[in-house]
Amino acid sequence: METCFVAGATVGDFLEAHGISKARGEIVDVEGRVLGEHDGVHRFTVGQRRGLGVPHRLPLYVAALDAEKQRVVVGTREDAARTTFRARAARWVSDPPEAGASCEVQIRHRGRPLAAEVEPLPGGDVGVRLREPALGIAPGQSAVFYRGDEVLGGGRIAGTRP
Repeated sequence: METCFVAGATVGDFLEAHGISKARGEIVDVEGRVLGEHDGVHRFTVGQRRGLGVPHRLPLYVAALDAEKQRVVVGTREDAARTTFRARAARWVSDPPEAGASCEVQIRHRGRPLAAEVEPLPGGDVGVRLREPALGIAPGQSAVFYRGDEVLGGGRIAGTRP
């Protein structure tokens, strides 16, 4: 989620000052090999490239966070990029789109709209398939759907599988 209210501190420092405890854990690659350690998954963001604290011959990105196991999963850009996700409890300005409807979706406040196809799912969720892989798609973020300048609706990203 956006954290513009944290001015003057890192998100991790802000969270620790407001009750989140440091929790040591592992930094692993997508194969599960331990590459290093960290002081808390709250100090990382899916898609993050800098400040991982593990030397590697290739640039690494945060591919996933597992707060329950205190694991940060890292991989190449391709490992971290996603083409599908599910948005929960989507709300639509008008009627929900039909399965396979084309639109654009924006997942970051300053991100560019991404070409996508949507599919309404049971319970008001929506499956999203991006035409190109994108970094930084993470549970809890907003997904806002557009067609040109028209807002179609939105939901919260629940996972990176539809």
